[in-house]
Amino acid sequence: MDHPLRAIRALTNEVLAALSPRFEALYSHLGRPSIPPEYLLRATLLQAFFSVRSERQLMEQIDYNLLFRWFVGLSIDDEVWDATVFTKNRDRLLEAEVAQEFLSALLSLPKVKHLLSSDHFSLDGTLITAWASMKSFRPKDGSGEPPTPGRNGERNFRREKRSNETHASTTDADARLYRKGDGQASRLCYMGHALMENRHGLAVGAEVTHATGTAERDAGLALVKRQRRERARRITLGADKAYDVAGFVGALRAEKVTPHIAIDGHVRVTGKPRKTAIDGRTTRHPGYAVSQRKRKRIEEIFGWTKAVGGVAQVKVRGLAKVKAAFTFAVAAYNLLRIPKLLLPAAA
Repeated sequence: MDHPLRAIRALTNEVLAALSPRFEALYSHLGRPSIPPEYLLRATLLQAFFSVRSERQLMEQIDYNLLFRWFVGLSIDDEVWDATVFTKNRDRLLEAEVAQEFLSALLSLPKVKHLLSSDHFSLDGTLITAWASMKSFRPKDGSGEPPTPGRNGERNFRREKRSNETHASTTDADARLYRKGDGQASRLCYMGHALMENRHGLAVGAEVTHATGTAERDAGLALVKRQRRERARRITLGADKAYDVAGFVGALRAEKVTPHIAIDGHVRVTGKPRKTAIDGRTTRHPGYAVSQRKRKRIEEIFGWTKAVGGVAQVKVRGLAKVKAAFTFAVAAYNLLRIPKLLLPAAA
């Protein structure tokens, strides 16, 4: 009776009921019936909760695991779908921006809304490894040599200059070559972004972009603007030193957002410290220190979605599908935490 999935399923059912009109518009009543979208989304949640590696393994689990059957909505005699059929139906559903709508519907539930802070938020980004090999990163003009024949053919990169301007992945054209810092390896990846409210550390926004040097700030500003449309008063935004850029800080202040951003005080090669965009107007307030302490909780969201939710290396290709997978993993993280936060209120 006290299994955690009971409370999670109840929340999920409320969200799916709110999305029912959307599902009606997506699906045609003609032709062969497809897998119900409610079943698809519940099964995808199970894959994130239990770190199921593949859709084929997920179908096997649903076939013999009564807990999985109950959560999805199948009876003990219902036939489980073929893994390929499930994947095609699920991908078609998530491509329609249902993942973002699922997250929004979850946060809009009255009992969830009162858990969220309306004034204080944090922002950060993380790298998501693409489902593409470095051997697929070849010159756009077709001049590069392909790997040698075989299942895992050799490819010699020595003395070859590679960049996103001249090269692209033949496997996933949306993936970009990027490295997190000096001395670290470059890899084909995307960049995931999350906006967190500071009261309970729940994610209130998610986005995925190409991996570029300005993607964190560009996507962060878009997430903040989306949040500002729902808030009439000034809010605060905590972030790490990567966001300490004059243009980004100025854009936040223009949006009536107080930038509680960590100061980037590294010393340049010339010996002069880097000029920061954060001044005493911000750092003198006690709330600045609080935001700097709270913002680190956003790493819990990234840690869970990547280590447990399965998006450390996504198993889909293309920006739209990667965005759907990441957003749905963020929603799954919220679903795990919200029932525990609601327990004191119920008591």
